[in-house]
Amino acid sequence: MDWWAYISPANVTAAVIALAPYLAVAFFPGALTRWVQGLRVSLRLGLPALLCIPYLLVTSAAGDFRWQWLLVYVALPPAVAILLAQSAASDKRSGTRGNWREFLVLAVLGLAVDLRWFEGAWPAHLAIFNKVLLLDAGIYGFVLVRKLEGTGFDLRLRLRDVAIGLRELVFYTPIALALGLGLGFLHVHAVLPQPSAMVFAWVFTFFFIAVPEELFFRGWLQNLLEARVGRWPALLITSVLFGLAHFNKRAVYFNWRYVLLAAVAGFFYGRAWRQERRVGASAVTHASVDAIWSL
Repeated sequence: MDWWAYISPANVTAAVIALAPYLAVAFFPGALTRWVQGLRVSLRLGLPALLCIPYLLVTSAAGDFRWQWLLVYVALPPAVAILLAQSAASDKRSGTRGNWREFLVLAVLGLAVDLRWFEGAWPAHLAIFNKVLLLDAGIYGFVLVRKLEGTGFDLRLRLRDVAIGLRELVFYTPIALALGLGLGFLHVHAVLPQPSAMVFAWVFTFFFIAVPEELFFRGWLQNLLEARVGRWPALLITSVLFGLAHFNKRAVYFNWRYVLLAAVAGFFYGRAWRQERRVGASAVTHASVDAIWSL
């Protein structure tokens, strides 16, 4: 596929707008949280409606604009913010941590991505925008409005993040290779990728696959489950759900091999995250595993 055909002023502008909240919160979480919390309530909860702008830009330029999809992107991000603001207020009143609203938000965002609910809104090969916008909605709600503690969404990596991530990689790699090759899920390529291509692939995977998935499954889901069922049950439940989220990858129907390998991988990703509750650590493991799989 020729990606250059999709490089246009509208698409580039939309990409910058879509990526700005994700990267800004990842590198400046404290400053942005204080700024958002200082806004009037109506503005704070309505601000994420601006996430509709990338949809408007991309689809208008492609001649594929539809009002009903614009309304989805106008309404869904503020709805997420409102539910999580209510969750924060409930916690403040009752002294407990979290409630059903958080899991409802996670279910909607997770299923929307995994079952590709909204991908039909976008021109061919540009549905990646949908994933980024839903990620932005979750980040805005959980990090800036809900102020959920312990997510560890801070991509200013420390040496310890890298060390923890690589430690879990060392533990998982022999299992992955044995299972993957034994089940016929993995095979060795006749020609290995160039080192420069591997480096680019690792960086791309880290920012656009590993970090979003680790934030969702570990920073939010495992984090919330720990408060309700404990550390080990939360780790196991999240690992299984992470595996099941891969049921439709590389297959038309249920890809049980991928589910099994992803569930086992999720166990080690969860260990990396919970060591010091840092998404960066588990994302290092995740991106490195994907890089090895690509070989």
